[in-house]
Amino acid sequence: MQNVVNTEQAQAWNGYEGEHWADNQDRWDAVNGGFNSPLLAAASIGAHDRVLDVGCGAGQTTRLAARRAVHGHALGLDLSAPMLARARGTAREEGLANVSFEQGDAQVHPLPPASFDVAISRYGVLFFADPVAGFGTVAGALRPGGRAAFLCGAYPRDNEWLQAFAALRGILPVGDFGVPGGPGMFSLADADGTRAVLSAAGFTDIGTRRVEAYGTWGRDAADAAAFLLGSGPGRHLAGQVSPAARERARARLTELLRPHEADGALRLRSTALLVTATRPR
Repeated sequence: MQNVVNTEQAQAWNGYEGEHWADNQDRWDAVNGGFNSPLLAAASIGAHDRVLDVGCGAGQTTRLAARRAVHGHALGLDLSAPMLARARGTAREEGLANVSFEQGDAQVHPLPPASFDVAISRYGVLFFADPVAGFGTVAGALRPGGRAAFLCGAYPRDNEWLQAFAALRGILPVGDFGVPGGPGMFSLADADGTRAVLSAAGFTDIGTRRVEAYGTWGRDAADAAAFLLGSGPGRHLAGQVSPAARERARARLTELLRPHEADGALRLRSTALLVTATRPR
């Protein structure tokens, strides 16, 4: 992979984090899939549209876009080779001929100019080293009048899985989860700041609204706690403490999640910022 500026992210998503997501993609889609409907409704993908999915991961949203653009095409772009391998395999299994995937850093990837009608992303635009440059690249790939719809993480306090992690302070070295405008999963949480970034990148008609969805994190509290502590952030935190502390964290997290069990599943509420914008004609 050439033209990479987000080197730390490239290392993570081509290492344990990418492998974990690829191996557990069905579970991650169960976590985030509740946001698919508002994202795709905002994107208004037409039958002949050419769609760019930025930070597509293992490609669920790319495949959903391709099914809407039945006479068009959907391209998924991501840093992660393991997740793209999973994406390509699933697309083949589903018999989708109008979808493809490329590995690249969306901030600098040489996308053909003015070649897409729509750009979408489900949490894939949060880690640009230079957000204005990153969104500028996306804007340049859209035709004049092309539209974009992105989902970005909202504040930690509005996401129940992060509040559960925050309650482990004192057992695990849980810090803050990043601040709006800074690097990390909440870099675009502030609506005013995000509108300013997109405006500087060349977008107009910028809109933002908060959306909520419940995601399924496991069969029960114990299963969900194990999954959370095995994910990238959980694994990083647990790796800094003793085995005894890890066991206390697992037990405490299971206890905290227990009230969210219902009907054979553990569901948690997440909140996102849904951002829409247009490339000027």
